[in-house]
Amino acid sequence: MTRQPSSRRKSDKPYKSQANLDVLFGEEEVATSSQTVKLDAIILPERQPRRYFDPEKLEQLTESIKAHGILENLLIRPVEEKEGLYELVAGERRYRAAQAAGLTEVPVAIRQLTDEQAIQVSLVENLQREDLNPVEETEAILQLLASRLKSAESDVSSLLYRMLNDVQRMTNNVISQPEAETVKQVFAELGLMEWESFINNRLPLLRLPEEILEALRSGQIEYTKAKVIASVKDEQQRKELLAQAIQENLSLSRIRERLNSIQPNKVSSPSPQSHIQTISRRLNQSKLWDKDPKKWKQVQGWLQKIEKLLEEGQ
Repeated sequence: MTRQPSSRRKSDKPYKSQANLDVLFGEEEVATSSQTVKLDAIILPERQPRRYFDPEKLEQLTESIKAHGILENLLIRPVEEKEGLYELVAGERRYRAAQAAGLTEVPVAIRQLTDEQAIQVSLVENLQREDLNPVEETEAILQLLASRLKSAESDVSSLLYRMLNDVQRMTNNVISQPEAETVKQVFAELGLMEWESFINNRLPLLRLPEEILEALRSGQIEYTKAKVIASVKDEQQRKELLAQAIQENLSLSRIRERLNSIQPNKVSSPSPQSHIQTISRRLNQSKLWDKDPKKWKQVQGWLQKIEKLLEEGQ
């Protein structure tokens, strides 16, 4: 399946891992050496911002490497307690293309990096150089913020919504805090979008049903089409429409036509299991306990009534 093109143009200037390391950690804070190492001595980290690599672009890079070699060093760091092994920090496309090209050795820059530093460099490299899709980019920015703030990603999301609420209410309760200043600094460094735009336009992406998210991550469908398909509340109907859209490469207008054809069924007869799953998912995604405690208190009251009804029925 051909990956859908990105709607946002990245900077034409090549990203330089060395320069960004100096910005992140200072020129004297991390030791560097440059050399060639065996490809099988490099391992991938457990979690990478990029999950999908366009096969056509990877093949093009492979052919380029066969003809000209690797023109920019991979960035790696030594693996603790495993002498002779290194973890890849930046340059996974080049790493994969080198494997496909049959190289046994690759040029590298070796840096002594902590786990936190390695995560930040990997995220920044992907965000500024690679053509991430909107979901990958959103998840990568959240990971970067979580790393900088030393917090869980769910806590970062809550902080962002509190920041936005304070701006809308014209208060300074959160904006003056160091955490909020760190958030604004990260977005200023990335130069991709304003933090308010990220909250309004990107965080909602992560509330989409999981099958929609996976299709977006793998580049199988455009976001505009995914949003329309995600509006189908019945899980089975939604999955069927998604599969049709991908397999038949349906246009946005054709997707809307099919959506209209199933709309009556969607409204009148969602299965009880699907209805319960949808409400549960939306409740978890809403995070009312953080964003609207008053409304969450009302929800708790309804949940207690449901529990009581279930107990009476047993």
